[in-house]
Amino acid sequence: MSSPDPQVRAARNLADPSSESKPTKNSSRSRGPVVAVTGAATGVGEVLTAHLAASDAIKQVIAIDERRGDVSEATWHILDVRDPAIAEKLRGADVVVHMALDLDLETDAAARTAYNVRGTQTVLTAAAAVGVHRVVLCTSAMVYGALADNDIPLSEDAELRATAEATGVGDLLEIERLGRRAPRAHPGLNVTVVRPTVLVGGTDTALTRYFESPRLLVVAGSRPAWQFCHVDDLVTALEYAALEKIDGEFAVGCDGWLEQEEVEELSGVRRMELPSAVALGAAARLHRIGLTPSPAGDLAYTMHPWVVSVSRLHDAGWRPRWTNEEVLAALLEEVEGRHTVAGRRLGRKDATAAGAAGATVALLGTAALVRRARRARRRF
Repeated sequence: MSSPDPQVRAARNLADPSSESKPTKNSSRSRGPVVAVTGAATGVGEVLTAHLAASDAIKQVIAIDERRGDVSEATWHILDVRDPAIAEKLRGADVVVHMALDLDLETDAAARTAYNVRGTQTVLTAAAAVGVHRVVLCTSAMVYGALADNDIPLSEDAELRATAEATGVGDLLEIERLGRRAPRAHPGLNVTVVRPTVLVGGTDTALTRYFESPRLLVVAGSRPAWQFCHVDDLVTALEYAALEKIDGEFAVGCDGWLEQEEVEELSGVRRMELPSAVALGAAARLHRIGLTPSPAGDLAYTMHPWVVSVSRLHDAGWRPRWTNEEVLAALLEEVEGRHTVAGRRLGRKDATAAGAAGATVALLGTAALVRRARRARRRF
C-alpha cells in the first residue's frame, strides 16, 4: 500500500540514513509503554508510527521494517519480520503492533500467504520469548464473511463465516487463528485483534478499486451495504489497543452504513446491473486466465452486507472522526483519474477507448477473451 501523505509528513523530520537510530528519550513520556510497530515504513504502519511517536502517552516507539522509514523520532531496526532475530529487536517493548502484512492484489498468492502467516508466527513467538505482554494484530472485518443472511449490523461476537475465496482473507483467518492460540501456548501473552471495515486512505484493494470503474457493478438481487473506515480512525483505534484501553477482538469503522443507492447518489456514478450467474462466472473465468487480479470471491463483498457494530470501541470512549459520507468523498477524490475495469487498472488511453462499455465487455465478453488467451498460449 502507498502511504497517506500530508498529515503524516508534517509530523516527520528527515533522519540519518543509518539502519538503526536511537533518539533522545523525552522525560515527560517516562510512564508510557514502549511500543514496537512492524511494517513501520509503509502504509498504515507508517501512519501509526508517526502518530505514536508524536504521542505524549507513548514512552518510545520501536520501528521495524525491511527499509528505514521517515519517522526520525522512532528507534529503527531493519529486518524481515520472518527473521527469528526479531526477538532481540523486540526486547524491552511492552506492546507490539503487527502491521507487516502483504495484501497487494498483484502479489503471488502463495508468496503472500507464506509472508503473512510466517511473519505473524515469528512475531508472536518472538514477543512471548522476550516478555512482551501484548501483541495487537490488525486483520479486517472481512473475516466475518459477506453473506446474504448477515445481520445489519453484525455483532462483534458473530461467527467468522468468511472463506479463503477472496484476496488475502484466508491469510487473515489464519492470522486470527494464530492469535487465539498464542495465549494458550504462551501464558501471560495478551493478543488483541482489530478488524477495520472498508479501509480508505492510501490503500489499494479490490474494494477501493470498485470505485475506480466507469460503472458500479451491482449483482441483481443483492443488497450491498457499505461501511468505511478511514486510516486516521484505524490509527487511533490501534493506539487505544496499544495503551490497553481495550482488548479482545473488536471492529473499527464509521458509525452506521450506506445503502448502494446512497453510494450511487453521493458518488454520481451509475450502476451496471448483471445477473448473479453471469457476474460470478465471468469474474471467475477472467481471474483464472490472468486477466484480472481479483478472484471471484472478492465480488461477494460488493454484493452482500458485512456491516459490523463498533460498540466495544464506543464503550471504551473512542469515537470515529469520519462519517461514511466523508470517507466516501475522500475515496472518490483519491481515485480520481484512475481507471479500472473488472479489477484491472488501465492506462488513460486504454480507459478512454474502453469507456463505460468496457466493463460490460470485460464481463459479458468473457468467452471471447478466454478463446483469445488460449490461442495466444498455443502460439508460444
